[in-house]
Amino acid sequence: MSRISLDCKLVAYTNGNSPLAEAYRTLRTNIMFSAIDRPVRTILVTSAEPGDGKTTTVANLAVTYAREGKRTLIVDADLRKPSLHYMFMRSNRSGLTHALLRENDWPDIVQKTDIAGLHLMTAGSIPPNPTEVLSSKRLQELVEEWRQRYDVVLFDTPPLLAVTDAMILSALCDGVILVVKAGKTKIPAARKVLGQLEFAKARMLGTVLNHKKSSRGSGYHYAYGR
Repeated sequence: MSRISLDCKLVAYTNGNSPLAEAYRTLRTNIMFSAIDRPVRTILVTSAEPGDGKTTTVANLAVTYAREGKRTLIVDADLRKPSLHYMFMRSNRSGLTHALLRENDWPDIVQKTDIAGLHLMTAGSIPPNPTEVLSSKRLQELVEEWRQRYDVVLFDTPPLLAVTDAMILSALCDGVILVVKAGKTKIPAARKVLGQLEFAKARMLGTVLNHKKSSRGSGYHYAYGR
């Protein structure tokens, strides 16, 4: 039996034939075509505020890459309120923090998931100084090592309006996806986040609009655009 809970919103895994799962596959395809001359292998996913759906987005996107046959690593870089270990039902005893502090070699703490080809690096212990920990040279070294080992590496990060952690990591990634929630994320907030990412010289791949009501009156879908 799968150890991924059926209510964890991993629809790309639990209901691969659904319109929502197809939307995630379309997102993956759009990312590919947005960077024909410069392949995107390291992707950061962030949002303006909590509850916008970034973690659900990055997790389902990772599933679609793995199911395409890509060696995929998803990293929980939210060292303030990590949640990927809940979604994939894995231990968070050791994770990114321990790798950054060199307490563990990263291959020893990367975990397999129930999806073939998809590996998970949980956040690990929450440090008292997440921004400083992420600013370390060790993170740059890890990203480069992961590039050598995996086809695609995706990062879940804290919301940008709350803290600047995502800006630090964005400089190390090939591209950034901003997740906004219909009816919740305010336009000024989204613009502020885009300005912060531009200041950090991040490469914007596009924006995911989620929880947009479908024309059929029920459910929600994801729209992608630059």
